[in-house]
Amino acid sequence: MAEGMRVIVGVSGTLSSLAALHRAVDEARRRDALLVPVLAWAPVGGEVAYRRSPCPPLLREWENAACKRLDTAFAQAFGGYPEGMRIHGRVVRGDAGQALVHFADRPDDLLVVGTGRRGRLRRLFHGAVSRYCLAHAKCTVLAVPPSELLDTLERALRVGDPMTMLARAGQATPAR
Repeated sequence: MAEGMRVIVGVSGTLSSLAALHRAVDEARRRDALLVPVLAWAPVGGEVAYRRSPCPPLLREWENAACKRLDTAFAQAFGGYPEGMRIHGRVVRGDAGQALVHFADRPDDLLVVGTGRRGRLRRLFHGAVSRYCLAHAKCTVLAVPPSELLDTLERALRVGDPMTMLARAGQATPAR
């Protein structure tokens, strides 16, 4: 086993981060490396709002909610934490890009991030974390694109696919 090899992955609970989590687990298994899932969080309203009206009990609740989101991401992706792997999850208060680059600080680390959805407007508002990591990381960064299934689902929602419209209306879909 390569001592000290780590695969760091950004986890937020989005579909693109779940795709990145799947890829990171595969890479960690292949490399026999430590998996370090990182979920970064910030107080509701941001740090500036929290500094204006600090509330330590509420801050603890937000941190606990972030820990639960990390557990939920693994439950959604794998039905729980994968067995037979070394996993050291981290939940940190702060900016996601900066937190990921901070943890992926060794040249032999692999940093895995989701790239978010495609589209000009979406790239403008989303994907900032992956762009930050690509620009600032001191290790290899693997940017995982969204799956084709996600693109197909979004396209169906845009064009008004009849099956999707039935599902939206809460009606049962016809048997095939």
